[in-house]
Amino acid sequence: MSGSSRELAHPDAADLTLTDVLFALSDPSRLAIVRSLVEGPIEVAACQPVGAEIPKSTLSHHLKTLREAGVVRNVPHGRRRYVSLRSDDLDGRFPGLLTAVLGAGPDPAAVPAPDVAPILAAGASRGPVQEEAPVAATAPGGTGRTGSGTARRTAGDRG
Repeated sequence: MSGSSRELAHPDAADLTLTDVLFALSDPSRLAIVRSLVEGPIEVAACQPVGAEIPKSTLSHHLKTLREAGVVRNVPHGRRRYVSLRSDDLDGRFPGLLTAVLGAGPDPAAVPAPDVAPILAAGASRGPVQEEAPVAATAPGGTGRTGSGTARRTAGDRG
């Protein structure tokens, strides 16, 4: 395995887009990772959001999203990888953005998760649920076999 195969692609500072950066910072777990990187680079294994253990695959996805948006740099160092915040690149491209986003609101780990039960209950009272049911179709030759077509039927149409 050559050293170059372990290098990951990072966008140039001039290619950073505001929508990609804001999207990457919109997830509470990714924002927590970025907040932890303000103090300096961290080994990938230690990049867990505060107060939440997440699966390795989810952590990898978050780090990839942050890297592809240009928020972090992920570099190999021996058998390890270190993640660092690209604060100079971000401040050069979008002055004050990082400070505003990281300073806005409370730490996500300190905010309790919202209660979604009332939202789910409200969604259940919106009317009958539509489901797909098989429709009889006449085959060429008039055999009356059941076809593969579907039709929308509401709960009130059963009968």
